[in-house]
Amino acid sequence: MRKSIINDRRRRRMDRNRRGAVLVEFALCAPILFFFFFTAFEFSRVNMIRQSIENAAYEGSRRGIVPGATANDCKNAARVVLNSISARVATVTVSPSTIGPNTDQVTVRIDVPINENSWVVPFFFKDMTVSTAMTMKRERFGTSTVP
Repeated sequence: MRKSIINDRRRRRMDRNRRGAVLVEFALCAPILFFFFFTAFEFSRVNMIRQSIENAAYEGSRRGIVPGATANDCKNAARVVLNSISARVATVTVSPSTIGPNTDQVTVRIDVPINENSWVVPFFFKDMTVSTAMTMKRERFGTSTVP
């Protein structure tokens, strides 16, 4: 009986010491864990922005190659995609600014600043801008029109 009481006391003392060790281990590991978590979050958001603006530039230039399209049609088509990811302060530039019947190609360029579009405070991409451009040749046939 006396032996079991001694073992219980030792076990309780070791449990108390172990609690301190767990606290120290957590204090050392938690910042590293949170760093990796927020880093992955930031890289994922930037990748999502990059993929979306490529799609937006494609949709905008695709809208501009159809006979009868205007630069505003290109910008609106691109903004629909940008609004789906809640992109703020995005710049959509269409070249040429006036699309006429003799225009050979249409270029849509999109710039999105990361500082205004990151879900966490940017660390790796601070003060950077994600940009893309898409150029397409215009259709010459009057068989299709802008819907």
